[in-house]
Amino acid sequence: MKHIVFDLGRVLIDWLPERAFATHFTDSTAIRDWMARVDFHGWNYLQDGGRPLSDGLAEARRAHGADAAPLENYTANFHLTIQDPVPGSWEIAETLQSAGHRLFAITNWSRDNWPAALAQYPRLETLFEDIVVSGVEGLLKPQPEIYRTLLDRNGIKAGNCVFIDDSPANVEGARAVGMEAIHFTEAEALHLALRESGI
Repeated sequence: MKHIVFDLGRVLIDWLPERAFATHFTDSTAIRDWMARVDFHGWNYLQDGGRPLSDGLAEARRAHGADAAPLENYTANFHLTIQDPVPGSWEIAETLQSAGHRLFAITNWSRDNWPAALAQYPRLETLFEDIVVSGVEGLLKPQPEIYRTLLDRNGIKAGNCVFIDDSPANVEGARAVGMEAIHFTEAEALHLALRESGI
C-alpha cells in the first residue's frame, strides 16, 4: 500500500500572507505593491529555509529601510494568514488514513511560524506520522535532501510514496528522488488523480 506525502500550505491549509499586513495599508492593491517592492516571497523563502527571524528582519531593514517595517509584525500576525483550510483536502487525507495508508508531510514553513500552524490545526499531529518542516531542518523543497530526510527518518522507500504539492517545482523535486507525484490544484482533481493512480 502506497504511503501518501502531503505538502501543507495551499494543499491542506490556505495561506494568504496579505492578511498579516492589513493594518499597515489602506487596501489590498497597496499590500500587493509593497510585497513586490520588498520581494516578500523571496524574503519568506529564506525564512522557510531556517534563517532566524532576527536575521531576516535585519536584512530587510538593510535592503529596504523603513519600507521593511510591516515585516516586523509578520510572525505575530501569522495566524491570520492560515485561517482557512483548503476545501475538501482534509477529508481526502482522513479517508486515506482510514483506508490504512501511512500519511506524512513535507512543508516549506519557517521555524518561527510553525507553532501557529500546530496551534490552529492540532489535527496535524494526529493525521501525520511525521512532518518534515523546512525551517526546522534547514532544508527547502525542491532540494533532494529534504525528501530524503523524510524517507531516511521513517525507513520508507521513495518508490512506495505518492507526493502531493501545489508547486510544480516541488513535484519535480519529488519525482527526481523517485517518488510518484501529483500536482495539486484543488481537492476534486486530487481525488481523481489518486483514483487514476490506483489509490
